[in-house]
Amino acid sequence: MFYIVEVEDYVRVEPRLFGLETSSAVARQLQDIYADYHDKEIGEVIGVINILEVGDGVIIPGDGSAYYKSRFKLLVWKPELQELVYGIVDEITNFGAFMNLGVMKGMIHISQTMDDYVSFSTTNTLLGKDSKRILKKRDACLARIVAISYRGDSPKIGLTMRQPGLGKLEWIKEEKKKLKSAAKKLNKDVKK
Repeated sequence: MFYIVEVEDYVRVEPRLFGLETSSAVARQLQDIYADYHDKEIGEVIGVINILEVGDGVIIPGDGSAYYKSRFKLLVWKPELQELVYGIVDEITNFGAFMNLGVMKGMIHISQTMDDYVSFSTTNTLLGKDSKRILKKRDACLARIVAISYRGDSPKIGLTMRQPGLGKLEWIKEEKKKLKSAAKKLNKDVKK
């Protein structure tokens, strides 16, 4: 889920930025601080949206940097259980697939890719035995977050596509057509 978070903190501005206007120096430093930044409480920082306030600077003896009490807004994405996510398959492995969610990656275990017996093909695809459905690199998919682990540097996200309305976008379109066709047939049968 995307959020806008307002933060109030002291921003440590390095001496290399002292030639800039104070608000510009704070903005540049915030961009450096929050590039590839993840926090369990607020999520993955996508970017600094706005700097609301920059206070007076303070210099601490022994540290050449200046500290400015600042208020600013961040755009963040925090994965949440049961959230629906759109992504592109980045990699297929013998145990599942990795999906690029834009902000970070999620993993779909082979057993969670479709309602079928799934095998890893020599062509680097996942193949459904009965359905003959194929999942390959660069496929656009809709999945649900079913697990989040915060061990390590960044969260690990577990996904499923084994629920109605989820999966490769082409599969979802096929299912909708089948449902519409079945509904039309049922309406004709009821009218008879």
